[in-house]
Amino acid sequence: MQKLDQLAVNSEGFVFDPSSGESFTLNPVALTVLNGLRDGLKPGAIAKKLHAEFEGCPADVEADIRDFMGQLKNLKLVAAAK
Repeated sequence: MQKLDQLAVNSEGFVFDPSSGESFTLNPVALTVLNGLRDGLKPGAIAKKLHAEFEGCPADVEADIRDFMGQLKNLKLVAAAK
């Protein structure tokens, strides 16, 4: 996930992509997912962390991760699954 490692991310959820010049603002859930991915965690481990931190329904947490991963793929920040 080298592209994710190049992002500048602050603790408030502001993200800057130096390769494209684009910036984004993430909500706390998306920030947790992004930081988990940058730390090398798998989606299942991120889901457990989100469930513990935000006490969401496991199905909702997994859907949030899938949706965010889709957005990252659309932005070409992660590779599409083969």
